[in-house]
Amino acid sequence: MSHLLCFLKNMKYLVIDACTRDNSRTRRLYLEYIKDKKDVKIVKLYDTDIKPIDNEAIHKRDLAKLNHDFSDHIFDHGKDFINADEIIIAAPYWDLSFPAILKIYFENISIGGLTFGYDEKGNIIGFGKANRLIYFSTAGGKVDRHMGYEYVSEISKTFFGVKETYNYCIDSLDIDPSKTEELLDKGIKEIMKNIESL
Repeated sequence: MSHLLCFLKNMKYLVIDACTRDNSRTRRLYLEYIKDKKDVKIVKLYDTDIKPIDNEAIHKRDLAKLNHDFSDHIFDHGKDFINADEIIIAAPYWDLSFPAILKIYFENISIGGLTFGYDEKGNIIGFGKANRLIYFSTAGGKVDRHMGYEYVSEISKTFFGVKETYNYCIDSLDIDPSKTEELLDKGIKEIMKNIESL
């Protein structure tokens, strides 16, 4: 077996699911992508106890960094992110961006000393090992600019060292409800084919 095939076989995939609805169209999209993959961890953000960073959390971070001890469970999400070989973000397109819980997630994993640090010139160095991040979303209307993806791409490259990010969005799904399923199925097939060519 070649080194590449061996690597692909042993890849760790991390899915960050910020989908709100039980019948989420965005979830259907990423489930199609991971269906044949083996080592996949799915984190459904709405099923976690994740919350905005407060004074207590900042204090714990400061102590952890000072003592080089990130064993507290509040750092588990950050550890998962930097140890994954590929990241999949699934978030519906809301208000030009994504649901607020995804921003809260990124606040929780942006941890100095664990997920990123600084070089001698003060530049940020990301500690993640992922070569790529794939961002999946769906939208009822037309999407001209996806500021949610832009944010995720920038923070993933800058703070976590992700090398490449890719945006896949199926839009215009609610403009004509009679065509929703047709557009969704067609979009999923096109996206899967596109990803295979990466």
